[in-house]
Amino acid sequence: MDQLKPLVFWSHAHGPNPWKVAVVLEDLKVPYETRYIQFPEMKQPPYEKININGRVPAIEDPNTGITLWESGAILEYLVETYDKARTVSFAPGTSDYFQAKQWLHFQMSGQGPYFGQALWFHRYHSEQVQSAKDRYLKEVRRVCDVLNRYLDGREYLVGGKFSYADVAFIPWFKLAFASWYDTTTPGVFAEQVQLEDNFPNVAAWLSRLEQRPSVAKTFEDRVKSLANH
Repeated sequence: MDQLKPLVFWSHAHGPNPWKVAVVLEDLKVPYETRYIQFPEMKQPPYEKININGRVPAIEDPNTGITLWESGAILEYLVETYDKARTVSFAPGTSDYFQAKQWLHFQMSGQGPYFGQALWFHRYHSEQVQSAKDRYLKEVRRVCDVLNRYLDGREYLVGGKFSYADVAFIPWFKLAFASWYDTTTPGVFAEQVQLEDNFPNVAAWLSRLEQRPSVAKTFEDRVKSLANH
């Protein structure tokens, strides 16, 4: 790892998706340098040459010549390229290998979009659209219920160990249930959903994840980045 050139990691202090990538980079001890980019610059040609979608995260890997965007694709790339010891991943072809992909895809298709829409209509939309607020809050509860039932008797999602599949879910839970800007303040859905009472397996799982050194460091870095970006 010492001989590797640092990856360029494009991020934004406020958005949730880059931080799942940061956790995996920390766990794998892959050298990287973070470049923060603001919203206007994301939609301009210099950055669009890196990510035509104009979003974060994105990575540029000088060790392989690969440039990649979409957080889920980046996670898969990082573990397949740099996790030969299977620190946060699983041997190709095994059941756990495919189960991890399953949960990653559920996070990308289920948790991320629905949590995002719920937050938008509850906090940022210019009009009060109660039907939209109700629909997406129901979806937040549904995702929590899926995870809660599955985690009954399990500490982690796949293979009895911490993996990138667990990491993928952390940022959106933090954004929804704790203040993104002040971790001591409850988030948007803390009172409405009440994780510890209604989804205790999820609450216990998140507590375990937050105790991981890589997770703790990453979100300490995020708090610092908010002050500077």
